[in-house]
Amino acid sequence: MNASSLKSAYHWPEAPLSIVKTSTSIRPPIAVDPADQGADPDRLFRQHAGYVAGVAIRLLGRDVEVDDVVQDVFLAAFRGLGALRDPGAVRAWLTKVAVRIGMRRLRWRRLRRTFGLDVDHGYDELPDPSLSAEDRHVVARIYTLLDRLPAAERVAWTLRYVEDRAASEVAALQRCSLATAKRRIARVEDAIRRELAHD
Repeated sequence: MNASSLKSAYHWPEAPLSIVKTSTSIRPPIAVDPADQGADPDRLFRQHAGYVAGVAIRLLGRDVEVDDVVQDVFLAAFRGLGALRDPGAVRAWLTKVAVRIGMRRLRWRRLRRTFGLDVDHGYDELPDPSLSAEDRHVVARIYTLLDRLPAAERVAWTLRYVEDRAASEVAALQRCSLATAKRRIARVEDAIRRELAHD
């Protein structure tokens, strides 16, 4: 499986989920006064829910929790939108909130799994159906491996290789140093290499 297949497997610009009632075509971030957005939360949601859902599904690897993450992100957004200084940065700000909430969900998932409370949803159905059966299997194995890793490492690697973000952006989204982000990414790369070497 090559890197471009892996990136495309979960790289939907916006997730076509039931919570997103509008078209899932890519839209530019809205650039209006934050006070206006606070007055029209429906507009903010319509403009960005698909994008947030796409980020969430790529971080979590499962669509079962995505609706809840989108709702949590927008609840936080509606509470904190007035503090946003740059109206053009709405999407970047929502990404930070989604990463924070996604990491929290992943930590809870790992804790539930430790006590045998997490249901195994599997990953065979999520990858892009246009991929070969072998590539879908590899993507499912990678996400299964990611489930066993610390949330911070998983999210760093996913942001870098699935979201295709620069390491400096990964560090900013995770609120850590660049060196820490690079170490997290490298640990996951090593784990994936070892996992796929067992073929």
